[in-house]
Amino acid sequence: MSVRAGKIMALAGDKLAKKSKNELQGLFKNILNDGIHGLCFSPYVEGQSAGDQISEEQIRRRIEIIKPYAKWIRTFSCTDGNEIIPRIAHEYGIKTLVGAWLGDDEEINKREIAGLIKLANEGYVDIAAVGNEVMYRGDLTEDELLDFMQQVKQAIPNVPMGYVDAYYEFTERPRITEACDVILANCYPFWEGCPLEYSLLYMKEMFAQATTAANGKKVIITESGWPNQGTNFEGSFPSRENAMKYFINAQQWSKEDDIDMFYFSSFDESWKVGAEGDVGAYWGLWDKNEILKF
Repeated sequence: MSVRAGKIMALAGDKLAKKSKNELQGLFKNILNDGIHGLCFSPYVEGQSAGDQISEEQIRRRIEIIKPYAKWIRTFSCTDGNEIIPRIAHEYGIKTLVGAWLGDDEEINKREIAGLIKLANEGYVDIAAVGNEVMYRGDLTEDELLDFMQQVKQAIPNVPMGYVDAYYEFTERPRITEACDVILANCYPFWEGCPLEYSLLYMKEMFAQATTAANGKKVIITESGWPNQGTNFEGSFPSRENAMKYFINAQQWSKEDDIDMFYFSSFDESWKVGAEGDVGAYWGLWDKNEILKF
């Protein structure tokens, strides 16, 4: 990167660089109170992890907390109680991007796809997501994923359908991009080691790459966020102030440019500390005890 380019990129962070902690908290609260497009919904309470059965009570309690702030929520599974989330969300007037979690277990995949189709036919799915980062993890082949996407599209032709993965996958996998009605792109400057002061411009570049690959289809940012605690990843440093700055920058940009964004995440979940390391537990706007952090 040239010195000039670096200076231009740094301007993205300059407008918040001199803000005090109290000023950042005020900006954060104002943006949240004005309402944001969407949140990734975190259903698991302390002591639970993916695969555990979740209850209607805990789902309803958490949806009531986020209802004043988000127009949409994104879910990640259609089994183990997660299928209750879209029903309750619609009850509260919240739209849903509903995901079927696909992995390397054939039986679970069948249950997830059946659950997504059932929810959509019942009217609880506004956008259907067939898989999340399956290509990134290498759990399925392209042909296997495309078969699932075709199955869902044939069963629910009137519901927009897409696949969620890192923004660059849509450039590298044109057959999958072609099969999508909407492009569902995860954009994480943090996980590419980007310093906070350059992160907004970097996310704009990520979005632009996905937009080019989309070839006229709508692009939705399905995940983006910044942890407030934990170990740094190269040049990306978690902190309360960095998390607030990232949220403020991301939300202001999404409103100015009319970009649909699902912020990751709603609540901290302690179980997310495996492959992500210690930062995995600290991406929420609310902590694990459902208290707003900032």
